[in-house]
Amino acid sequence: MKRILSIILFFAFLNSAAQEDSTVAITTPEMAEATPVKVFYSQKVINTKSAEVLRKGVLDFNIAHSFGDIGGDGGGIKRFFGLDNSTDVRIGFQLGLSDKFNIVAARAKGLSVAQQWELGLKWQLLQQMEKGTGSAVSLTMYINDVVSTQRRSNRLLGVTETSFEDFSDRHSQVIQLLLARKFGKVSLQFNPLFLHTNHVVPYDQENIFALGGAIRIPLSKKIVILADYFHPFRSQSTRDAFEAANLKLYDPFGIGFEILTEGHVFHLNFTNATEILENRFIRKTVSNWGDGEFRWAFTLTRNFILFQDRKSK
Repeated sequence: MKRILSIILFFAFLNSAAQEDSTVAITTPEMAEATPVKVFYSQKVINTKSAEVLRKGVLDFNIAHSFGDIGGDGGGIKRFFGLDNSTDVRIGFQLGLSDKFNIVAARAKGLSVAQQWELGLKWQLLQQMEKGTGSAVSLTMYINDVVSTQRRSNRLLGVTETSFEDFSDRHSQVIQLLLARKFGKVSLQFNPLFLHTNHVVPYDQENIFALGGAIRIPLSKKIVILADYFHPFRSQSTRDAFEAANLKLYDPFGIGFEILTEGHVFHLNFTNATEILENRFIRKTVSNWGDGEFRWAFTLTRNFILFQDRKSK
């Protein structure tokens, strides 16, 4: 009887072990599936784009607005700390043509070069995953072309940024890589950028390479602190020529708050970049934080579902 009981218990153990093994075999593929990580909550940090993209069929509508200097010669109480002036406004749309590929179209007021029209492509090459089976980082490429429709200035009075000879002079292009990773609750981004401008003043250079970075630190579920920075690399002769023209170049730096609400993302920013598009503030930021030459700015974003695949429904 003991032998029979032992045999029954032995086969029961084998059956139980087999069931456990089959369960592991079934769940292993599921465990291998990785969940995407949202490194940044919106498509833009302060001045720079973020590594995030929209999924297919989602339309992002955003308005960015920059005011005048809070302090310095152009600010103070007489100009209501910059709120009396509007330095730049951008109204833009971004549409997810696929889960990884977006198209961008925008109109910016501009400052020294005005009436800017932007057309861009945003392509996510890698996306950070929660589990170790996927990518450890998010990597996105952004490419744009910006054209100014501002009336050209008279070249007889001197060559300026708007003394265009032909239509090609009105264009500038940006190629930017956005490498981002979330460490716990903190998100970091590294973004090298290359800017080419078809027409520049004689003492400036057409091609500029810049290195940038961004950080996102949540203070609560609804309020987040953001910051980003760029360092454009220019020749010393170019910098000396700008100083000879009474223009000193500074690195663009922005800091602000991201406020999450139902259906909207609101950014309250402070930056020394006078213009919104990378094509402009990388080339010509002449405002200095140390002199109070930074300004209020905000970005308001709203997402809409424009279309969906039948399968996703």
